[in-house]
Amino acid sequence: MMTAQTPRWVWGLLAAAVVGVSSAGALFQHVDAVPPLLRASWRLQLTSIVLFPFFYRQWSSMDEATSAGYRERRTWALLFASGVALAAHFGTWVASLDMTTLTHSLLFVTAHPLVIVVGMLMLAPFVAAVRAPQRLESVGALICFAGAGITLLDAGSAQGDQTVTVVGDALAFSGAVFVVGYIVVGRILRTWMPIFLYAFPVTLIASVLLLPASMLMEKDFGTFGSFGWTDPAYFGWFLLLACVAGFLGHTGLNTCLRYISPLVVSVAVTLEPVLGSLIGWLFFGAGVPGQWTWVGGAVLLAGLMTVVVAAEQASLAEANNESTPV
Repeated sequence: MMTAQTPRWVWGLLAAAVVGVSSAGALFQHVDAVPPLLRASWRLQLTSIVLFPFFYRQWSSMDEATSAGYRERRTWALLFASGVALAAHFGTWVASLDMTTLTHSLLFVTAHPLVIVVGMLMLAPFVAAVRAPQRLESVGALICFAGAGITLLDAGSAQGDQTVTVVGDALAFSGAVFVVGYIVVGRILRTWMPIFLYAFPVTLIASVLLLPASMLMEKDFGTFGSFGWTDPAYFGWFLLLACVAGFLGHTGLNTCLRYISPLVVSVAVTLEPVLGSLIGWLFFGAGVPGQWTWVGGAVLLAGLMTVVVAAEQASLAEANNESTPV
């Protein structure tokens, strides 16, 4: 719901950002001649180049307190850990796009709210700073598991040029697990660190880490090279990935968070599997999902939205309790 304080352009930016993020899967599948880890590195290399001018501007104008925090060893340890998590996220997710259908990959890689709930359930008894999941969050997680199980009934069925596989779905879900590390570190550092001072080094670290991984694990690495995105045959597609999916998508969503509720942004992002599948079908011939994917995907998305709404309610309740005088 729009308020008097919310500029109208923010809603347009939110729509564009969600479409931008959603386009990444179809674009990655379109250039599947390139090995997946190398593909992920190229995307992050170009994104780093796009982010650098904004990083430099914030770095040049940061105040003394931010500068002191930015020089701390702990800060760079966290930035490196986030880069490792981001590299693992993109590496596993892009690999999944070669091993399962676009819709299945998007459904499982966007299941990170489920990962967070499971993590809370496992850590809460041992870590004081981690709260136990609320009842509605647990219910949403159970709905997610049911939906995921239903979608797997389509294993072996084709969607366009791709076939649903359990291994591919598992890789996509691994991408959801790894992105939680990126999110957690971001929540720690972004309390005081401007967005580009965080996003640029983490993206650059991830892009660099994926190169030796590709060199060791992908036999076609030598055919394409570390900077093969400069080839005119690939440059346009990876520029779209960097500018539309990366900069417009992720930076746009972060900008929207300054004006509208995180709940609205989170729910909008949950639509990524629907929009991404539609983009793949309309522009890249990705094909139509099987019947169990339609049913299970709807259940899975309902579960994810339940978790997102419940988590936001829990955060608001926690904030209200902290602001209430004892």
